[in-house]
Amino acid sequence: MEKIGKVMAVCISERRGTEKKNIHECEVVEGFGLKNDAHGGNWHRQISLLSFEKIEDFKNRGGDVIDGSFGENIIVSGIDLRNLPVGTIIKINEAVLEVTQIGKECHSHCEIFHRVGDCIMPREGIFTKVIKGGFIKEGDTVTVL
Repeated sequence: MEKIGKVMAVCISERRGTEKKNIHECEVVEGFGLKNDAHGGNWHRQISLLSFEKIEDFKNRGGDVIDGSFGENIIVSGIDLRNLPVGTIIKINEAVLEVTQIGKECHSHCEIFHRVGDCIMPREGIFTKVIKGGFIKEGDTVTVL
């Protein structure tokens, strides 16, 4: 069954391990990730996604965060990303992403953890590689196939 969600933010950073900034729209580059993002490249974690609802929960518990604070590339509402199995295909406009990893180890606590006291990315984030490029922006429909 298809799941439908919505893009709430599109974030990139110039360096790894730093918070990302919401740039609201971005080109998705096949085999790389988001254009000009530090995490882009020829590997399995080209684009990270985080659920809008999980970020809101964190804020409601007193977390002082903004879009991109957890190092996420795309914030999606309406889909519990954490429960998507590896291999799931996510489509946003023409862009096609394949889920490659659920969560991650956070060995050396990142800048985010030190500033906020917690990072939900290792528990709630998912990682994808770009199968087909395209252009995405806030408000776009996210379809899980």
